[in-house]
Amino acid sequence: MELRHLRTFETVARTLSVTQAARELHYAQSSVSDQIQALERELGVELLDRSQRRVRLTPQGVVLSEYTERILKLMEEARWAVSRPGSEVAVGALETVCLHLLPGVLSRYRSLNPEARVRITQDNRGELYKAVRRGDLDLCLTFGDAPKDAGLEAETLAEEPLVVITPPDHPLAARNRVHLGELAPEPFLATERGCGFREMFDNAFSGPAAKEPVAEVSSIGTLGACVAAGMGCALLPSLAVRAQAHRGEVAVVEVDDVSLHTSITMTWLGRNSGNPNLTGLQAVLRKQLGS
Repeated sequence: MELRHLRTFETVARTLSVTQAARELHYAQSSVSDQIQALERELGVELLDRSQRRVRLTPQGVVLSEYTERILKLMEEARWAVSRPGSEVAVGALETVCLHLLPGVLSRYRSLNPEARVRITQDNRGELYKAVRRGDLDLCLTFGDAPKDAGLEAETLAEEPLVVITPPDHPLAARNRVHLGELAPEPFLATERGCGFREMFDNAFSGPAAKEPVAEVSSIGTLGACVAAGMGCALLPSLAVRAQAHRGEVAVVEVDDVSLHTSITMTWLGRNSGNPNLTGLQAVLRKQLGS
C-alpha cells in the first residue's frame, strides 16, 4: 500500500467528502477517486459505499480508517524523531507575540539552557497548529483558544486586555477610559477576515454595537501605522501596542463598561510532553507570564 493512497483515504474517511478531500490535499477529484480505487483493488474490498449521494465508509473502510490513522501518526513520529536535533526546541508564534513576548522568554530559556538551539517560526494560527500537529514545532503561542484536537494539549498562560488605539491628536486621546457606546461614531481599522485579531474586533463590536471597518490591512504593524497617520482607531491586545504607545505614535484608551480581553495560549503535541526541551521552555513561559 502506498503511503499517499493511505493519506488520501484517511482524508476522505475523515471528511466523508471526495470534494473536500481533494481541496484539502490539492488534488483533482478524479485523482482522489483513482487513488481510492487503486487501494480497493490492492486490498480486494470496497472501502466506500457509492450507492448513495453522500460518501459512506463500508465496514471494511471503517476498519482500515482506524489502522490508517495509527499508521500516519506513527510515520509523523518517525519523521520527527529522525529529523530533529536532540538539543533543539522549535517554537512558533503570531507576529505580535514574536515581536513583543518571545525575545525575553527565549533569552531567559537560553540562559538556563546554553547548549540548546532555538528555532523560531512566525505564522498565522491555522498554520501554527498544523506545524505542531506535524511535529515541526514543539510549541506554538497564539491568542484565543486552541482547536479541539485529541492530539493537542493547550494551556492558557495569561489574559491580555484589549485596548483601543487612536491617533495621538484624537479627541479620545486625552481620556484614559471610554464606554463602548462612545466608540460607535468612530472609524475603525481592522485586519482581514480569518485573522484572529479580526475575530477579536468582530466579537467586541457585535449585536447593536456592530461595526464595519473603514479599512482592512494584513499586518499589525501596518494597522498601527495607519492609526498613527490619522486614518481611524483600532482594537488590539495591549501587548501589541505598548511599544508604539511608548514612542508617542498612538494613544491607548481602555473600554471600562465591558470586559474585553483575550488569552495567550501555548499549544503542544501531547505525545511530545516528555521532551525535556519542551518542558524547559514551558517552565520559563509559565514563570515569565505569571501563570
